[in-house]
Amino acid sequence: MDLEQEELLYEFLDNTTVPFTLDDIVLYVQNTGQKRNKRLHGEIGSYLDDRKIAFRQDNRHWVSRRGCFESAVFTITPSRLELINGILIPGHRCIPFANPLIMPHRYKFFWRSKLIPTTTTESPPEDLYPYYSLYGEEFAPQYIARENPENEAAFNADLYEDPPEVSIRTLDMRGIYRECAFVPGDRFVVRTLNWQESSFELTKVTMEDWSTAELDKWLEAAESGFENSFALLGPGTSMEEQFAFAYWYGGKRMREVPSFSLEEFLYEKTNRIDIVPYGIETRCWFAGKEIPDTKTLQSFSVPPDRTFIESILFDLNIPISEFVVLAYIKDAFFRNETDVEKVINRLVPPVIDLDDDEWELLTEFIADNMEEFIQTYSPFPDRDTGVLRQRVAELHTAVIELSAKLQEQLSQKGNIEVQAEFAAWLPKHTFIVLSQIQGHTAALLEDLAFDETVPDSDVTAMDNSLDSMIDTFTDIKELIRTAMDNYRQSNFTVIHGGKTSQWQRQLWRMIQLSIVNLDIWRRAIISHDSTMEDIHKLIQAGMSWSGTLRFRFYCELPCGDKEYLHDKIKLGDINFRGKKELVYEYAKWTVKIIIMSSYQPANIEKTRFIAGEGAAPPENVDGPRHFKKLLMAQQHDILEIDGIMNKQPARFELGVESSSNGFDLEKANHKLRETFPDDV
Repeated sequence: MDLEQEELLYEFLDNTTVPFTLDDIVLYVQNTGQKRNKRLHGEIGSYLDDRKIAFRQDNRHWVSRRGCFESAVFTITPSRLELINGILIPGHRCIPFANPLIMPHRYKFFWRSKLIPTTTTESPPEDLYPYYSLYGEEFAPQYIARENPENEAAFNADLYEDPPEVSIRTLDMRGIYRECAFVPGDRFVVRTLNWQESSFELTKVTMEDWSTAELDKWLEAAESGFENSFALLGPGTSMEEQFAFAYWYGGKRMREVPSFSLEEFLYEKTNRIDIVPYGIETRCWFAGKEIPDTKTLQSFSVPPDRTFIESILFDLNIPISEFVVLAYIKDAFFRNETDVEKVINRLVPPVIDLDDDEWELLTEFIADNMEEFIQTYSPFPDRDTGVLRQRVAELHTAVIELSAKLQEQLSQKGNIEVQAEFAAWLPKHTFIVLSQIQGHTAALLEDLAFDETVPDSDVTAMDNSLDSMIDTFTDIKELIRTAMDNYRQSNFTVIHGGKTSQWQRQLWRMIQLSIVNLDIWRRAIISHDSTMEDIHKLIQAGMSWSGTLRFRFYCELPCGDKEYLHDKIKLGDINFRGKKELVYEYAKWTVKIIIMSSYQPANIEKTRFIAGEGAAPPENVDGPRHFKKLLMAQQHDILEIDGIMNKQPARFELGVESSSNGFDLEKANHKLRETFPDDV
């Protein structure tokens, strides 16, 4: 499809509320005077499947987002903070029942057919983030910044510090709360009047109006909807996309009342779904499980109906559109260059091999477009934008080059086991992080590929976003370098000869301990002779736990079953029959143990920690979900988290060390020496 056909496809979806077929879209596109395209039917189908902008009802029929959510109902439960201040913050409350192209402060709400007036609320931004966090905690500041130019200027003033105060548009609910005698626990049923315009009607209900049995039916539909979306679509491209498909796979019951609000469901009611880290972003996922990693850049922006040039680049693990190539061409003009080879070397770093045919096709495409663009390009209006584009292109090239080098390292490792071992040394979600940076920089380059002058405010926002991505890339690059150095050192061993089990027992292992659903991990070196009881003590020392609660170890078998391990079994005696991983359950905590590279010990070696990140939670806290809630309650002076209304209860439950954000390597090893005083 060309750009005009894509726009017509979106126009069709925005205006249809009934199930449709691909023939209906083709007819709509061709009735606008578009020339006939025999491949259009297949291209539209591929586009819908890949971009997830509509729901497949059966083999022939589709349903648009508008068709699914218009006239559907959902629930909003006002917080105590909102009731006290007589306001309602739309924020993320209407996901996915609102058009994602419309910002929350543009929504319209009606009460008894009358438009609810708005007011302005001033607050420190950290107090408002929880009302936008379902877009992804990392995106909450952006939504607040885009409320108004003053907020945007305040956030842009300092990339690393939140402004002291921002203002947002909220619904003025004082009259409605008084009229209905609204009390904590009451809620609004919200009906979508017009999905495209994001307009809604509110009515009040109390908890007594709904039966527990009916709420349980909604809860089961919601958990099924999320789990089916994970199984069929994976983590997706955004949390908003995840919510849309969860409500679709949850069936009509999930779009009816009685129901819980999305916030209540995720933060309080479900034990099967959780919000977990995913690279530098967050996603919903199966509770107690990590999102699988990947070993290549993911395609977040490349079109499904790729052009010939886009297909060449995609096969080289450079998932970009032709618009990104055009941005590289404009960057060359800004640099006062007309050398096609230099453009290709920035677009496709030399570490990636191009054959003669690929080089020739890219050369021809770039040369033709350079010849066309040079006629109208002027460096003067491009002065500010050009500097930004150059920086974005340099970061994009660096990401592609680093990814290619890692791919080359993986391919040189030979067999699958060695490749998996090398990949295990890399930081968590390495390629996901690189994919997210690559996708964001590619999107910026697309925006900067056209002739229109970008407004100064947008240039500033893009520049700040770029600074943040550069910082993230610098951090992940340093982590990768350290990991590769450690991997090489751990595999540089002196072979003493013989292949007996006794020799195997002379080897030590590096292991990684990660608390599931938290970014808290430790790496340690232990002997093959270490028992499960020894590893239990190691974990306790590394997490500053007491070891007084029940624990158990098990291996996950390929068939999905669990094989529980006796406390006295030694690490070197375990037959893993699959991935070299163990699972340790301790009270409400699950720790994944990845058995990493063999390690040749020094003459006098000790069990010891070598790295780690994040202060561990107190062992008596009721699991990762409650721990996250306590951290949020501690962070915000007034925030409803399971009834917590101020910092003090959260601080009491978290303990005196809860303010620490890091891992104290020296302290952990000192505690380990107390646990294993004779360890040599």
